[in-house]
Amino acid sequence: MLLLASFVLSLGGLFVFIASMTRGLFGTPEEGSRVIFAPDEEDTSEEPAASPADQARLQAEMRGLAAGGPSVEMSAADLAARIKADQSSAGPVLLCLSFAVLWLVLGSLAGLTSSLKLHLPDWLDGQAWLTFGRIRPSHLNAVIYGWSSLAGVGVALWLIPRLLKTELIGGRYAIAGAVLWNVGVAGGIAAILSGHSSGLEWLEFPFPAACLLTVGGALMGVPLILTMKHRQVKHLYVSVWYLGAALLWFPLLYAVANAPGVHFGVEQATMNWWYGHNVLGLWFTPLGLAAAYYFIPKVLGTPIYSYNLSLLGFWTLAFFYSQVGGHHLIGGPVPTWLITLSIVQSLMMIVPVFAVAVNQHMTVVGHFRALRYSPTLRFIVLGAMMYTLASLQGSIEALRSVNTITHFTHFTVAHAHLGLYGFFAMVMFGSIYFVMPRVLEREWPHAALISLHFWLVVGGFAIYFIGLSIGGWLQGLAMLDAKQPFMASVAVTLPYLQARSLGGALMTLGHLAFGAHFFLMIFSLKQREAGATRFGFLSMSRNDVSQVRL
Repeated sequence: MLLLASFVLSLGGLFVFIASMTRGLFGTPEEGSRVIFAPDEEDTSEEPAASPADQARLQAEMRGLAAGGPSVEMSAADLAARIKADQSSAGPVLLCLSFAVLWLVLGSLAGLTSSLKLHLPDWLDGQAWLTFGRIRPSHLNAVIYGWSSLAGVGVALWLIPRLLKTELIGGRYAIAGAVLWNVGVAGGIAAILSGHSSGLEWLEFPFPAACLLTVGGALMGVPLILTMKHRQVKHLYVSVWYLGAALLWFPLLYAVANAPGVHFGVEQATMNWWYGHNVLGLWFTPLGLAAAYYFIPKVLGTPIYSYNLSLLGFWTLAFFYSQVGGHHLIGGPVPTWLITLSIVQSLMMIVPVFAVAVNQHMTVVGHFRALRYSPTLRFIVLGAMMYTLASLQGSIEALRSVNTITHFTHFTVAHAHLGLYGFFAMVMFGSIYFVMPRVLEREWPHAALISLHFWLVVGGFAIYFIGLSIGGWLQGLAMLDAKQPFMASVAVTLPYLQARSLGGALMTLGHLAFGAHFFLMIFSLKQREAGATRFGFLSMSRNDVSQVRL
């Protein structure tokens, strides 16, 4: 009854929100969508990851220069304030992103090892810590808590002063939190490899390591609260809503899920997938969408298509996501009404997904040529498309008729990677390419490595996802066929598991290229530039840009 009441309350809250929005209680759409731009900055692209030539072409592409049109320039004061805001967050951002990339490389190698073991079970079988039951959860935790979480927090810490147009306050709390977080991740993975695990997916870390993540996650959210008190903007852009929600939700979710002596039996299974889905939808999704809502209009130099639609997407995510994890327990000893409620809420997720998809697509439509010149857009627009696909697939997969086939198969693994990798990791890659030149005040050393990274991970992920989706579906059909032995459902997956390893190997190569480029940039001997990289393009006049227009 409590869960049913919460769903009814969510519907009521949604209608109250819509009514409040139509009455202008959240500010005007024009005010909200333009708050990320300085005066006269619209129609001006900001893309520090592009080469000088591509940056000039991007400016010309986006400005739509009209003969005799007025000049568009940012003032020196606005540029100075932006550089100061970027520099205030550089320390904690660099710390988070550096460890994130390190965990990405280590987690990718562990993931490739576990993938190979699915069709080469005798490979590296001499050591207990390299067995599938240990190396696979080590990969999962290194990727979700090491790479994904720290990348999301690093990008969030960089966005906060940008969005609030002031310096970051409380960076030392974020640094302390990041240190505790990394100690917790390292200790938790070491415990898993040594055979000490809770056995609950996404919650394998022992209690001491879980405590470090809870405290570290809470500390990394403190700068948002402190900086909010000094904000120089009247209206909070939608990305602030997403960041604030994510940084608040995670410590609460993780603390409840790891509460000792509380969850047992069926309740423990219910809690496990309540957390497993909520960490995706209420932690990674808000961080990813916050970045996409900032970087897409920022690179294009144009406001988002509909600010009201962006707020609708945020609040419907908050209203409908909390109970969708129950569909993972279809067929288990769980009350039918709980499963049905989860399915209903999964289908209701079409509302925020539609709001985000329409908003981001309509912002980019007509400007797809910009993807040729902008590494940031290339990754983030692809990630935004994958968000739509992953979310719609998740709603369909929650239906009993579909879940009967996909449950306990590799299809579910493919779907999980579509969301966490196809959407979130791609958005983080694009965001890091934008952020790092501002943090280090120097350019990326090799543009070719950015392209190599993109095509390796996109090609590898396509092979990975398509192979596992087909193999998982055939696996499910074989398990439902009473005339076939169980081993037939295993044998049918072998070619697709080999495709998974091939795709995973390409993705790992892409991550190695990305990691090498990242640390090469950090330790580069190149002289730092005055101010952040190529801010000068933000004050180019129309006459300047017209000379490089294609």
